[in-house]
Amino acid sequence: MWNGGVRVVILNDEGKILFVRQQHEGKEIWMVPGGAIEAGETSQDAAIREVLEETGLVVDIERLLWHVEEVNEARGQRFVNYFFAKIIGGKVELGTDPELGEAQVLDDIGFFSKEDISEFDHVYPDALREEIWDVITVDTTYDSYRLRK
Repeated sequence: MWNGGVRVVILNDEGKILFVRQQHEGKEIWMVPGGAIEAGETSQDAAIREVLEETGLVVDIERLLWHVEEVNEARGQRFVNYFFAKIIGGKVELGTDPELGEAQVLDDIGFFSKEDISEFDHVYPDALREEIWDVITVDTTYDSYRLRK
């Protein structure tokens, strides 16, 4: 079981957010690229690696958007850091999740507007539908700490 993870919000020149789609528990779930922090990695290093693996893009981490901590009996304690990053190289292409071997879950990739995202059946976390737009474009004084139960 992983204890720490990362997700990365990346905008294109038109202000759309990069999402990947996963097949998970019988659902198509849209989320920003990311994954588990590996042993010996910082969360920023993990974010850069995961984006490259899943999207083909090289990014530079600009700032922490959210630190989401989950504490419950079933899963224990774990966290996910959400970063904002800019593209510095590479080309957008659907990648893989090397840790999963043949059992890949990624099946689509693209940049999407707020309106596009509102049409998705499943977005994880749901804050990527609305709240994220204020965080990345307007408000720089928000509290980045989140707690999930």
